[in-house]
Amino acid sequence: MENVNSVARRLPASGIKLVIGYWLLVIGLLVTSCQLPFVSYAEDVKQPNVAGAFYPDNPVVLSEMIDKFLRDANPQPMEESIFALISPHAGYDFSGPVAAYGYKLIKNRNYKTVIIIGPSHYFGFPGVSVYPRGSFRTPLGDIPIDSEFASKLIEVSPDIKFIPQAFQREHSVEVQMPFLQKALTDFKIVPIIMGQVDFGLCQGLANRLASLIGARLDVLVVASTDMYHGYDYEEAQAIDRFTLSVLEEMDPQKLYNKISEGTAQFCGGTGVVVTMLTAKGLGHNKLKVLKYANSAQITNRKVKDVWTVGYTSCVIDQVKGEIVMLNKDQRKRLLEIARQSIETYLKSGKKLEVNETDPMLIKKNGAFVTLHKHGELRGCIGNIIGSQPLYLTVRDMAVEAAVDDPRFSPVQLTELEKIVIEISVLSELKRIEDPLSIQLGVHGVLVKRGFNSGVFLPQVATETGWTKEEFLSYLCSHKAGLSADVWKDKSTEIYVFTAEVFSENNY
Repeated sequence: MENVNSVARRLPASGIKLVIGYWLLVIGLLVTSCQLPFVSYAEDVKQPNVAGAFYPDNPVVLSEMIDKFLRDANPQPMEESIFALISPHAGYDFSGPVAAYGYKLIKNRNYKTVIIIGPSHYFGFPGVSVYPRGSFRTPLGDIPIDSEFASKLIEVSPDIKFIPQAFQREHSVEVQMPFLQKALTDFKIVPIIMGQVDFGLCQGLANRLASLIGARLDVLVVASTDMYHGYDYEEAQAIDRFTLSVLEEMDPQKLYNKISEGTAQFCGGTGVVVTMLTAKGLGHNKLKVLKYANSAQITNRKVKDVWTVGYTSCVIDQVKGEIVMLNKDQRKRLLEIARQSIETYLKSGKKLEVNETDPMLIKKNGAFVTLHKHGELRGCIGNIIGSQPLYLTVRDMAVEAAVDDPRFSPVQLTELEKIVIEISVLSELKRIEDPLSIQLGVHGVLVKRGFNSGVFLPQVATETGWTKEEFLSYLCSHKAGLSADVWKDKSTEIYVFTAEVFSENNY
């Protein structure tokens, strides 16, 4: 499969020679970069790569330029909190007026940590690179890195680490920083460069980000990306219009697939996908396109055979969905209860005696406990509807998953240390009339007809990669014992719910 971070180009024949020339230039730059000595450590102060090129290196000129962009931008005011921006990263003369739409809406808001996710343009590598410590310098001053957040992000997976070469010449993250400095005060950054990643790693990174953000309202995510790259203005308009329509659906799996196919275009595609997955994992499901333009419009050269790049500015509202928000300590406590419950039962055959007073843990919520061993399912049982306090539901379902899942033999005490526990805390059920309104990866689904019923958790769609139709058909036939297409019948009851999912792997 083509790397999503690379731009899929569908160019007219007249542009082929120019494309070849462009890529020969890029290859020449890459060869030159291979001759440079790579820094193998995180610099205390990371010097700017493109000051004086993508934006002015004179602080007065730069400040006045951004001020003008912000004055001229006229987005509709928003009272809602903003969780994420999608912002362009070209030279300021081209993309600055578009970027200003998002930054104007966050101006003077209280963000303490800003996660900036951009693509790698010059250095190819597998996985994700996170800059771990120190600060980034721009002509407007130094921005400290949130080293505590960055270190926790890095420690979770061998695919997420610090790769210094990814930052040595890259501009995608850097160009967002002067705008942030003009919009916010007293904040730290977490710079992330996306290499070659698949959807599974996007989901893993998003899960980790959501876990670290938790209930914090002072974290902003910025996905840095441009859109269409090619030599046809009309093609740019059509492709970017389609890309924005997919974006507004807030379906990260669909967006990933369309970028992979080349029918949608984002050069920072996987960063956008990770941002959307993180937002949805925290219950933020509303995306708004603020502004679109392309370089042909800005330069008034709307003809073929002129290099054209698309730019957009978008926001994702920080609107809470139906997900029950648990902080880090609450999640860790539920995981501890689950493990202690299984151990106690396997040793004594008795339930764990436990009492909690935390208001979130004593709420009556449904929950599932899932067990994995060596990455394979080892048991999964839960209650859709909460009939007792959440901590007691987790206690009981953990034991049920370990010894009463009919698909597996009971877990033995000797293998417990190899078991990884995952908990899904569920929202209330909501009946829907249109099955196609289900959001894959966000909604869990319960299908019911007569005495037959079946349920899939939200993560099933993510783990399997099924289409919506496949998801519903498998649910009906394999879980509910019904015909595969019974979900199309209006008399079939379909309910959706959301789930906050966290695992011992997160901690």
